[in-house]
Amino acid sequence: MCGIIGYIGNRQAQSILTNGLRKLEYRGYDSAGIAVSDGTSIAVRKAKGRIDVLEQQLEQSSVQGQLGIGHTRWATHGRPSDENSHPHFDQEGIFSIVHNGIIENYLELKQDLLEQGVSFTSETDTEVIVHLLARAYEGDLVTAVRTVVKQLRGAFALAVMCEHEPDKLVAVRYASPLIIGVGQGENFIASDIPAILEHTRDVFVLDDGDMAILTKDRVSLHSMETDEPVVRELVRIEWDKEQAEKDGYEHYMLKEIYEQPRALRNTLVGRVDERTQKVAFPGLNLTPQAITGIDKIFIVACGTAYHAGLVGKYVIESLTQIPVEVDVASEFRYRRPLVGKNSLTIVVSQSGETADTLAALREAKRRGSTVLAITNVVGSSIAREADDVVATIAGPEIAVASTKAYTSQLLAFYLFAVYLAQEKLALSEQERKQLIQALKQLPEQVENILDNADHIRSFAESIRHEKNLFFIGRGLDYAVALEGSLKLKEISYIHSEAYAAGELKHGTLALIEEGTQVIALVTQAELFEKMISNITEVKARGAHVLGITLEENIELHRSVDEVCLIPATEPLFTPILSVIPLQLISYYTSLALGNDVDRPRNLAKSVTVE
Repeated sequence: MCGIIGYIGNRQAQSILTNGLRKLEYRGYDSAGIAVSDGTSIAVRKAKGRIDVLEQQLEQSSVQGQLGIGHTRWATHGRPSDENSHPHFDQEGIFSIVHNGIIENYLELKQDLLEQGVSFTSETDTEVIVHLLARAYEGDLVTAVRTVVKQLRGAFALAVMCEHEPDKLVAVRYASPLIIGVGQGENFIASDIPAILEHTRDVFVLDDGDMAILTKDRVSLHSMETDEPVVRELVRIEWDKEQAEKDGYEHYMLKEIYEQPRALRNTLVGRVDERTQKVAFPGLNLTPQAITGIDKIFIVACGTAYHAGLVGKYVIESLTQIPVEVDVASEFRYRRPLVGKNSLTIVVSQSGETADTLAALREAKRRGSTVLAITNVVGSSIAREADDVVATIAGPEIAVASTKAYTSQLLAFYLFAVYLAQEKLALSEQERKQLIQALKQLPEQVENILDNADHIRSFAESIRHEKNLFFIGRGLDYAVALEGSLKLKEISYIHSEAYAAGELKHGTLALIEEGTQVIALVTQAELFEKMISNITEVKARGAHVLGITLEENIELHRSVDEVCLIPATEPLFTPILSVIPLQLISYYTSLALGNDVDRPRNLAKSVTVE
């Protein structure tokens, strides 16, 4: 996602900031900017586009000073533009800030500020923070920051500077990563290690609720809640530069698998009103009246996003009773779909540039349908052309095989399905609160699976010489089986197929022989006994079966050769959990085969041709 860099010391800040931002380019961004203090005033330079655009601006009008902050922005609130770029500043230009994350309650804060006569220059949630700082400041920046942060709800990392205190930088972390680099006569703030690695290898990793106060000679850490000093270990970084970009992981794909708890938390932020315990989508144009008029939903996507759409269909139909069709985008417009003005078309794309999905969007709009986009890139073509956007806040995905984008898409579907159901009054208050509580637990449950994944690696290494492999499941498990099979094919090059388990006897059993490897997903209680029967069928023909099931289903152990357990959740939400072992199986199998995990042969990250 976004990148933060900050510097205070004896050197000119401009080049340190821009070079640091370059080291964060791998995170993905749509604009960049810096703010630098010369001791009397703060100069801001920022621009939509790549860092090259910012550097061209600086060539024409450089900034001088030994204190500064910089930012690369991944658009969430507001389109990519010069105005929405960071750093942001107050009306007098006294304060400047950069921010990663989302402020959940920014709309109510903004309304209060507007009523006080504040003028806004951007569409971002970030700008409210700097205006609040200007109002809270009474001569001490640290006190003002503490006052403002207590008014904020959400996930954020902040770096703040003030014209009146040019010997100080203040940083705060709440649920969005931030580190402090310690040098000789200079100190640094960064959202990630690569930004500062050429200057120092000694860092403090801030915890949630930490505030860091930096001068050129000192770093002091305090608790935001108590104002008491806190002690954090000074960590020595021994990674090389490439490892630093991957946070020490061997591959981007593994890093992105382990980033899923954060991506899920980010996608949840701002979407649940804690007071009413309802799902909320601030800024969504789809009114309750429009929802009542929807008689059919079409979900259109490609590849992994299509598999997310299959889960979306199941969940939306279950909660709302609105019929849903799911189409492969490359086929959608060629079958003359029966889309009309009472239809809602949901298009799903990680990049927002998938050519077939974009063409399907245009076809749906031509036929009069309202279009909602689920995408990870707010400024993309699909986001711009859709009537509404539900952004997944997964951050950039570098590896070709999608992992965190898929689970974030699933979460977006869950949230939207609950939203539709609550607006249609299709859920009781108790049912709604139960679903929302389960959604909020998912990030921690994913962490639990990742923390206990050692046995998955040994299983993956045991199947590396397989020529064929089968995934089976029923209902939602079948949709996840399709995604698991695709992941394995993409990066291990092992031929695999996913089948609805009830279809085995309609032909597929002919392919099962002694030693055939089968991965069976068994997470749906109402289908448990039928899945046991299907597993028995393949076992009787010599298959070796790995079962993936809930921790409570101990009886499955008697029917399979190996078992992988996931935490219990609402039945509709199991796909987010059951796919994690499948992602890891694919990764470790590919690794054992010596393949290029992040760049599988013949594939590209974003498919921009039909």
